[in-house]
Amino acid sequence: MRAPLDSLLHLPSTRCFVPALTLVSTAAAMAFGNPQSAMAQDTAPAVIAQNDEPAQELNGAANSAATASGRQIDFEANTLDYDSENDVITAGGTVVLRSEDRSLRASQVVWNRKTGSIIATGDVRFVDQDGSQIFTDQIELTDEFEAGAMQELLIALREGGRLAARGGARQEDGSVLLTTAAYSACAVVDPDGCSKNPSWRITADRVTYDPRDGQIRFSGAFLELFGARLLPLPGLTVRTDGSAVSGVLIPDLRVSQSNGVEIEGGYYWRVGENRDLTARAYVFSEAPPMVSGQWRHLTENGAYQVTGYATASSRISGFGVTPTTERDPRGYLFANGKFQFDPKWSVTGSIRLASDRTFLRRYDISRDDRLRSTINVERISSTSYLSIAGWATQTMRIGTPQGEVPLALPVVDYRKRFDNPTGIGGTLNLQANTLAIIRNDGQDTQRAFGSAQWNISKLTNLGQIVTLTGLVRGDVYHSGDNGLTATAIYRGNPGWEARAIAVGAVDMQWPFVGNAFGGTQVFTPRVQLVATPPIRNLAVPNEDSRAIDLEDSNLFALNRFPGYDRFEDGIRVTYGFDWELQRPSWRLKTSLGQSYRLEKDQTVLIDGTGISERVSDFVGRTELRFKDMVSLTHRYRLDKDNFAIRRNEFDATIGDKRTYAEIGYLRLNRDIAAGIEDLQDREELRVAGRVAFAKYWSVFGSGVFNLTDFNEDPSFTSDGFEPIRTRLGFAYRDDCLELGLTWRRDYSDTGDAQRGNTFQLFFSLRNLGFR
Repeated sequence: MRAPLDSLLHLPSTRCFVPALTLVSTAAAMAFGNPQSAMAQDTAPAVIAQNDEPAQELNGAANSAATASGRQIDFEANTLDYDSENDVITAGGTVVLRSEDRSLRASQVVWNRKTGSIIATGDVRFVDQDGSQIFTDQIELTDEFEAGAMQELLIALREGGRLAARGGARQEDGSVLLTTAAYSACAVVDPDGCSKNPSWRITADRVTYDPRDGQIRFSGAFLELFGARLLPLPGLTVRTDGSAVSGVLIPDLRVSQSNGVEIEGGYYWRVGENRDLTARAYVFSEAPPMVSGQWRHLTENGAYQVTGYATASSRISGFGVTPTTERDPRGYLFANGKFQFDPKWSVTGSIRLASDRTFLRRYDISRDDRLRSTINVERISSTSYLSIAGWATQTMRIGTPQGEVPLALPVVDYRKRFDNPTGIGGTLNLQANTLAIIRNDGQDTQRAFGSAQWNISKLTNLGQIVTLTGLVRGDVYHSGDNGLTATAIYRGNPGWEARAIAVGAVDMQWPFVGNAFGGTQVFTPRVQLVATPPIRNLAVPNEDSRAIDLEDSNLFALNRFPGYDRFEDGIRVTYGFDWELQRPSWRLKTSLGQSYRLEKDQTVLIDGTGISERVSDFVGRTELRFKDMVSLTHRYRLDKDNFAIRRNEFDATIGDKRTYAEIGYLRLNRDIAAGIEDLQDREELRVAGRVAFAKYWSVFGSGVFNLTDFNEDPSFTSDGFEPIRTRLGFAYRDDCLELGLTWRRDYSDTGDAQRGNTFQLFFSLRNLGFR
């Protein structure tokens, strides 16, 4: 009585009691129950029979022979017999045959040299050129050392999938036709070696296995999930090396407030080894259909991809009113790539364009509030860097005029480094930079500057690290339509303006290392002196230095403004310390610092930024790590007068990969005057978590909440707790299958992207190429 087909993919180890009828063959049992035992026989010492006649017939060495086609085969065996009358060689015991990138192991091999037929029987394992293994009781090989007829076979693919069949036979074109087959990428034994039901499998009436191109093609295939037959898979093809092949994609199912029921299906076309095309179609119950396509291409010099979406649906062109246009053409284009022409020169580009401001949000493609397109030509060497770039931005924010969004073209940056330029050590860095910003309905600005910065670090006899820095820079600006900039201190003077910058700085760090609390601690006090003559900051426009805020990351920077348009002048002393404690599995690190200015500057350093007065606020950062289980980071700024928390940022992750919790909290309480762009107060809470149960199941959720109230920002009408987006779901995930259901709720309307609930079913199979 033959074993059921399931047993070909589902075989237990001999350590678990199972009725004998569930076993198929010793070869398959070795492949699943104890794979090392199947491999061990290959390494056993070979004993060649001392038979003079076959030894003479086989070129005198008794371990190598040539087939009729001229293919060389090396072999090992315990016994060797030769029938000179029929020209048949019979090898027994542990027989191992090798030819180029293929090998075979069996209990017996009969080689008919007249017909070229090689028949191997008993615990057969054949390894093809792709590294895939065939386990069977009997196999017939051709004189080209290729697999022929087989019975009760199992194919273990190189990438982990398994294909079992009742029988197989080689066709005239060299392919192997398998009958009554089953395929799965799931493990069929658990870590203890006991039987385990595969989560999914593919059953098929006929399967064509072509070792030449490494493809397995199914006919009459069905997908079975947890033993239940779900859907047919016409035209299914997989590769033995796990790479992608052309085929139909498993559909996605989603239900949303804006579009109703959504079904997504598609087809993947592998055009060549270096390029492919994915086409998808979307059908909605509450909206017209949509199509999308993605083209990817790997060239000799680089790679690029182009993705596009297209539909025709109603949208709101005048927000706050009913739709003004029915079935308006809508879509989205995203393309990017990089090309490396030689070790130094490269080109990187990206294009992102949407037909309108709500398309991406309505169809849940992206929630970005701006789309950036850029082109950048770079030359990078060991001592120099050149970038010629351009930037364009499309705003997705409701109420922001597109004409006020700048176009930056060109942006040129060149840097050159010289080591020990004066003979006394140190490094000299030269930089030249130009920028042109153009707006249709706003201020235009052009900027160019050149700078030279020299740095040298020395280690004193007492262990202090002393760094000396000198910087000189000259800037030239030209601007127009300055009055269109709402914030006065950002405008600068119209027309041509120039300014000079000079900086001198001394920085000293003094690390102390010792034992503490069962570990090693490092305490590093730090003092920095920076001196800069008065700078004509307000005479030039401010395009890239607006969002200034004293933080631990810029406390010891030469210029605590971001960008280049503003530079902090005057004389200041900055002081602080770093302390780190390391114990086995633990690490605790904290930093704290403050600065003192010799003069007060109210014109550029705005009240509320933490550095507008002589004595700055305190800024610090604390990090705690415990193995991979606990990660805590706290960043803060304390008011120097009353120790009020002006910045409070907290990020924590606790747990492992399966069960964890994440919490993020940010509050900016800077008390900056209303009307100063980019520096308003905010408060936000982010939470996420996952809890695993029942070995493969888990529940997960996340939420983003706006805690900003009217007192923090008068433009907000929230009472201090306003959900932005929440998500909840459950999932199943094992070694070869991932599926689940997710619920998400959005709490605000944005044009035709309506607030409400979205449900999505996701499904992914390992080694099948659907995801």
